[in-house]
Order: sequence, then structure tokens, then C-alpha cells
Amino acid sequence: MKLVTRLGLLLIFHGISAGPVLAEFDHGDWDRLLKEHVVVLDDGAATQVDYAGMLGERGALQGYLQSLAAVPRAEFDAWPLAEQLAFLINSYNGWTVELILTEYPDIDSIRDIGFLFAAAWSRPIVSLFGEQVSLDDVEHGMIRGWDRFQEPRIHFAVNCAAIGCPALRAEAYRGDSLAEQLDDNTRLFLGDRSRNYYDRDRQRLYVSRIFSWYEEDFEQGWQGFHSVAEFLAHYGDALELDPPVVERLSAGRVSIRYLRYDWDLNRL
Repeated sequence: MKLVTRLGLLLIFHGISAGPVLAEFDHGDWDRLLKEHVVVLDDGAATQVDYAGMLGERGALQGYLQSLAAVPRAEFDAWPLAEQLAFLINSYNGWTVELILTEYPDIDSIRDIGFLFAAAWSRPIVSLFGEQVSLDDVEHGMIRGWDRFQEPRIHFAVNCAAIGCPALRAEAYRGDSLAEQLDDNTRLFLGDRSRNYYDRDRQRLYVSRIFSWYEEDFEQGWQGFHSVAEFLAHYGDALELDPPVVERLSAGRVSIRYLRYDWDLNRL
């Protein structure tokens, strides 16, 4: 297990005290794979994955996933919250790529895996904390379900291998830079006019269906916001909204519509 610990100053992750001990898990292998096999488009707003290249290095990917599986739950729980969340996001994304590789190249969408709509996400393929769990368990049971993170911007970091999903970042997430990475992801995604835009003629805001599916996550008080509209208003500059529109949006006086989600595989 690639784990390095050191005593450090108190880490604060969005106002939450994480404790005096900083633990760092080495995500270097995953970081290298991402840097070599993820192609960045539109200045980071979208990415495509070289799954053929990933397939050629599947042994390295599986070795990384095994190193994640070797982390005991008690040790994980002692880490700062930002390090825990980075670990879980990397786990989800790494295992999603591994899932795609089990069927690649004979696959056009992650929804082609299995026989039911959610079959891909409900398979117990993930090894974590001495258990076999599913991608759904990691995202909804841990990242969203544990009452410790309450971070809506994870929806711009966990990647479902689809074009409609926010980009798979071409680097691993790290606890010491997670806040900046999540903010960058959010701004890049909201800056993509194919998935989020304001129609000035109709005075409507069209955004990704992610905001409909996970509406409750944007209502739980992150940064004092209690609605999708308030969250979007906070990122009004990324959406290129004029100040009067931002003000009306924050007050809940802008109509919001949700766009179709593209489930095609984010392949190169």
C-alpha cells in the first residue's frame, strides 16, 4: 500500500476541521495513466479517453486498484476529509475505466453493459475496505451517503464514461489540491455551451440534467446555498451571465430547463 503519513498543520477543507495529521495516499500510477491516455478538448471543458491505450496498460490500472483495496477502513477514516474524498473519487473513476475495459472495444455506451439500465453501476466490482461493492455504493452510499462531505461539486468529478458527463480530469485528485480541482471542474463544465447556456431571447437557463437528477445535493447548504439556482448564480461568470440575470437567478426568478444527456462513450 502506497501510503505516506506526516505530521502537519491543521487542514481545513471548506471550513471543516480535518485533524492535525495529514495522510497522503500515492495516486501516482493513476495520475500517469490519466495524463497519458486522456485527451483534453476545448481547453478542458471536455475530454476523450484512449481506451485502447488504457487496455494496453490494464495491468498497471489493476495494480493501482489493488493498492486502493489494500487500505483498511480505520486508516482511511483517520485521514483528512479532503484526502478521503479524493481517494473515493479516484476509486470511482478508476473502476469505471476498468469496467469499460471489460467490454471494450465492443461497446458504444456504459449502458450497454448488463441487461438493465443500472446494471453497470450496480455490479459489485469494486474492492474497497475489505468488501466488494458497486459503483453506486461508492457514489451514492459513500461519497453522497456518508454525512461527512456534503460537497455538490463531486458531480463534476465522478465520471460515468459518457460524453454528457463532466470531463474525466487528466490528472488524479489529491487532497491538498481537491478544492481547487473541484472548482476548476465546475467552471469548465458550466463554461461548456453545448451543455449549459442562457437563452437571452426566452430568458431561460438551459443546463445539464445532472442538476435535475441530483437537485437535493445542491440544496444542503454548501457555501450557504440551498437551491440549484443559487449554486448556478454563484458560478454566473462561468455561465457568462450578466449581473441582472445573476441577481434574478439567485432569487429564483429565472426559468431553468434541463438538456438531453448524451450517453455515448467518451472514447477517443
